[in-house]
Amino acid sequence: MLIVGPPGAGKGTQAARLADALSIPAISTGDIFRANVSQQTELGVLAKSYMDKGEYVPDSVTNDMVRARLAEDDATGGFLLDGYPRTLDQVEALDGVLDSLGTSLDAVLLLVVETEAVVERLVARGEAEGRSDDTEETIRHRLSVYSEQTAPLIDVYEARGLVRRVDGMASIDEVTAALQDALGAR
Repeated sequence: MLIVGPPGAGKGTQAARLADALSIPAISTGDIFRANVSQQTELGVLAKSYMDKGEYVPDSVTNDMVRARLAEDDATGGFLLDGYPRTLDQVEALDGVLDSLGTSLDAVLLLVVETEAVVERLVARGEAEGRSDDTEETIRHRLSVYSEQTAPLIDVYEARGLVRRVDGMASIDEVTAALQDALGAR
């Protein structure tokens, strides 16, 4: 499965909750990038230079990282990807990875949110957590990049009949319940 939506929609929170409920790993490229940044690895320094500008890390790096992660034993019974794919090229790369693993996607969960509420949510998170990637200017740029690069992949998955839309503006518990309902998992 994939969970998609603009930055600040609550994907990470909901991915963790769903993964726990379904006993599958939540695989977040954002968490992997942040871990590398905090450890100041070569990948982390490179990723931070893109993230600080509100840009996405290059596909080649991200695709290789996801390919390796999906091949791990804990993902053989299912997984929930959070933050990948973000571009049409990454959709193609993921299709190839899934083909090579003999599996396919069952669902794409789309969190639908209001832009201004997301900006407020992320600015508050940035202030509370001291995150350099959560300034208002950077957030608005990330939302613009999402609109240009990531939103089009929803059409691809919609054409495949995989998209399940959920109102991401409800309370955390209500969103979790709606996602589980969308999957028939309650």
